[in-house]
Amino acid sequence: MHDQSDGSVHVDILYNIMDLDRPVGALIDMAGTGELDLTYMSASYFGDDVSEMNALEIPYLFPSLSDAHRALDGELGRELTDAVSRKINLSVLGFWDNGFRHLTNSVRPIRSPADCQGLTIRLQPNQIHEALARSWGMTPITAELSEGIAMITSGAVNAQENPLANSVAYGVPHTHITMSAHLYGARAVLAGPDWQDRFDAETATMIRDGARSAIEFQRGAAEAYEAVLRKNLEDEGRQFVDLSPEENEAFRSAASDVIADAYAELPSELRAALPKT
Repeated sequence: MHDQSDGSVHVDILYNIMDLDRPVGALIDMAGTGELDLTYMSASYFGDDVSEMNALEIPYLFPSLSDAHRALDGELGRELTDAVSRKINLSVLGFWDNGFRHLTNSVRPIRSPADCQGLTIRLQPNQIHEALARSWGMTPITAELSEGIAMITSGAVNAQENPLANSVAYGVPHTHITMSAHLYGARAVLAGPDWQDRFDAETATMIRDGARSAIEFQRGAAEAYEAVLRKNLEDEGRQFVDLSPEENEAFRSAASDVIADAYAELPSELRAALPKT
């Protein structure tokens, strides 16, 4: 945007909200008050205020990244964008990709729900995530990001679930990584209320187009980065488990009630926009 505007638009970047000793959830309020013009955050944090966003927390919703991107760029994305606008008065400019979430732990390889028994897992604050962990026999502990990282690195919990990029960024020390892909991580790119009114039409269009370009770039970069991270982790001696179709189905089957309940909580028009599983 700086280059396209010949320097008239300057973007100041706040790299990490935790550097301000503020929780990740505060990003919504910061965008709402105008403290931030633009931000992004995990869809998981919207569940209490925008229940429609819980559609993205349905386990095993998307078979692949391309399926997720197609849905978020289509009718599902439009329904979620409208819900965010109605309920918290923020504009969704699109959805970045946080990739699929995978189980890690410090105790043993996980190939089945039986292997999850007795493990304590840190989760984002989300009721669907909690129910999913319980369906596999884990004890869930929800915590904001900074507290959760401390719990994981100190050993206060012995399991967690995140895309590989997050696990590496947070310094997760676990030896055992199961490529479970049980949840897809979407990150909403947000602008504050009436954000377009603060810019002339040309600049507002430039911002929206810039966000779209950033989304396309970020998705490709995130997918490539996961492959690099896996190789790096394997070189460090981390042990990966790739589930067979039968093993993956065992996890899905154990979570069948959780999945059904999550679908049932959604309004009918939103269910119609979801991919068939």
